[in-house]
Amino acid sequence: MKGIPEERALALGEYVVETGATVRRAAQQFGISKSTVHKDLTQRLRAQNRALYQQVRQVLQQNKEERHLRGGWATRQKYHPDPQ
Repeated sequence: MKGIPEERALALGEYVVETGATVRRAAQQFGISKSTVHKDLTQRLRAQNRALYQQVRQVLQQNKEERHLRGGWATRQKYHPDPQ
């Protein structure tokens, strides 16, 4: 979805709030860059829909607080994968 930036910002905001997705996962899902996702969620969405922006901001803050845990999990999987 590369279309109209304002529509994309709303769609990204709704996706992030519903799924709790990270910026990377949202970028992958929508087929756009992380920079574009970040700009849409922090600048365009704030100007369009303040309530949705506040919800997105909470999700992004939570993801930021948890990123060291996700990084540790990824490293653990790299060196000690679960035997299956």
